[in-house]
Amino acid sequence: MTKAVLTISSKNYGAWALRGWLMAKLVELDFSEKVISPDDPAMRAEMLLLSSSIRVPALHHNGIDVWDTLAIAEYLHEIRPDAGLLPADPVARAHCRSICGEMHSGFSALRSSLPMNIKARSPGFKVWSRAQVDIDRICTIWSECLSRYGGPYLFGARPGMADAMFAPVVTRFITYDVALDPDCAAYCQTLLALPALQQWIAAAMAEPEEIDELDAEF
Repeated sequence: MTKAVLTISSKNYGAWALRGWLMAKLVELDFSEKVISPDDPAMRAEMLLLSSSIRVPALHHNGIDVWDTLAIAEYLHEIRPDAGLLPADPVARAHCRSICGEMHSGFSALRSSLPMNIKARSPGFKVWSRAQVDIDRICTIWSECLSRYGGPYLFGARPGMADAMFAPVVTRFITYDVALDPDCAAYCQTLLALPALQQWIAAAMAEPEEIDELDAEF
């Protein structure tokens, strides 16, 4: 059996890459990384939301190619069903898929006005009204999950698919100094304490490549 290969983009800017990578780590998949530099024109367009193409993340495993974060999540759940990526309870599993789908297809104002930039810090950042609507909805999702399933992760004691889907949002909230209620702030710290996420953040901080358009405000 050959080692899996996960194609990703910049660790500082690549929100979708982070989601796929973190899920692969959570199921303990043995994989190597193939990194597409943000200097690549097509990759740059994707990260600047100027292209509808989806190049990353992409997983090659046992002769199978899977791309798009939700597809990768479902594939990882199929090959590692006991890893807890999705909840065991069917009602909770449906809930998980629903909020992950909402994260996958929604929150465009948040994405465009608060792009992922792990190295940057913007204290006192002024969040415009449409992005604040997205933030409020995300906090509602988190609060409902934490209350319903007991935390410390969105669906209970183990981090899973939903936590990976919202991990880039957590980094955005840190970058842009977003005010959160105590429960949501605590959830952010819980996620940031994950060794895998710490590993990603450390690599992002050391990354030399920069995208000027995403660094202009910092």
